[in-house]
Amino acid sequence: MIEKSIHVSLDIGTSSIKVVVCEFARQQLNVIGVGVERSTGVSRGIIVDIDATVEAIKRAVKKAEQRANVTIKNVIVGVPSNQISIEHCQGMIAVSSENREITNKDVDNVISAAKVRSVPPEREIISILPQEFIVDGFDGIRDPRGMIGVRLELHAHLVTGPKTIVHNIRRCVEKAGLHISELVLQPLATSKVALTPGERSFGTVLIDMGGGQTSVSAIHEDQVKFVFIDQEGGEYVTRDISTVLNTTLDNAELLKREFGYAIPSELAQDRYIPVEIVGHKDPVRIEEQYLSEIIEARLVQTFENVKRALNSVDALSLPGGIVLTGGASMLPGVVELAEDIFGVPVKLYMPEQMGLRHPSFSQAVGLLHYTVDLDDIHHFAQADVNTQKVGSTQQSKSLEKAKNLGQTFKETIQQDVRESEEKRVDKESENTPKKEGIFSNIGSKFKGFFDALGED
Repeated sequence: MIEKSIHVSLDIGTSSIKVVVCEFARQQLNVIGVGVERSTGVSRGIIVDIDATVEAIKRAVKKAEQRANVTIKNVIVGVPSNQISIEHCQGMIAVSSENREITNKDVDNVISAAKVRSVPPEREIISILPQEFIVDGFDGIRDPRGMIGVRLELHAHLVTGPKTIVHNIRRCVEKAGLHISELVLQPLATSKVALTPGERSFGTVLIDMGGGQTSVSAIHEDQVKFVFIDQEGGEYVTRDISTVLNTTLDNAELLKREFGYAIPSELAQDRYIPVEIVGHKDPVRIEEQYLSEIIEARLVQTFENVKRALNSVDALSLPGGIVLTGGASMLPGVVELAEDIFGVPVKLYMPEQMGLRHPSFSQAVGLLHYTVDLDDIHHFAQADVNTQKVGSTQQSKSLEKAKNLGQTFKETIQQDVRESEEKRVDKESENTPKKEGIFSNIGSKFKGFFDALGED
């Protein structure tokens, strides 16, 4: 019997709310339902009206449920990279079982120990990304379960974001009657589908051209190494057209979609389009090249801002070049304009799934692929974050838990030292020569660490 599972992503964007329902079977994701609703409570990628956003989410979910013939309860949600911070963190515990075999409980405990740190009250932990485990000094371990050891360490990346942004996302999802199964940093999710394994490994710049903002991230060694947000997106192009031509935003959006082109010099000068101008009874003929000049001006400004940010960290030297995605990247001529400005190879990514072949669905599809591909260790880490309660009380409990884990580690090693000493004394009483035990060395090596723990 084929094992199947249903996964649902929720992309809360400035221009639209997208819900994608997929069935995972035979190691493949198959889209079975999509719901798209206009977004009215989000500005520049940030929720500014909770009630309006909740209603839009409900409508999008209802559409997806009807098309997929399923009831949606759990959703994978993306977190925008606005003011995101990614820091290194580490934790260390003693293996809890008597036989010293590392279990799920030990992995959970060391993850909890790693994420306990001084996080400012205005920020919240979004996720913790395990990089490697170390068992008794042996590093580079991806999954320590089943191994034998006394000391377990974890090196990870801790992702934090503004508490207001994260709280508003959680609140909207809850008020819509849904539960967040995974909270994922958007660049991580999008890079999973927009970039090849080689591009993620050797280094590539990912530019997500959304409606309200342009999100830039440098991906290297499968990690987000740099993030930049330019507060200009596709909607700004629409507003420019509306302002310059004195036409409504709806007309401006229609002009952009039907006649928009990013490079005026490639258009013929004698091509005209009718435009409904405020104050004119009849449509006014506007040169198509003029419309293109309006579009180009905004895109050049956006790309120049991005270029300065990328040059500040030498990201344009990454071998993977640039990959464009997001709804605004679909405008004809954008790739060529980007190549001219950045001076590196640029390509466009759009999802391959039937019904989702548009760059605006990159985040929603990326959320699904990223979550499905997570291993048990990363699920452990994310579950630990998802179950945390926001507030000083929980932080105090977590700190106390970490202190207890450290104390347990101290007591375990000391017990091993005592047992080793007892055996040594017993054998010495039998006039049998005995070398100093390994745990005695460990106890000596970590004496300073024990003393520090005792002072807490």
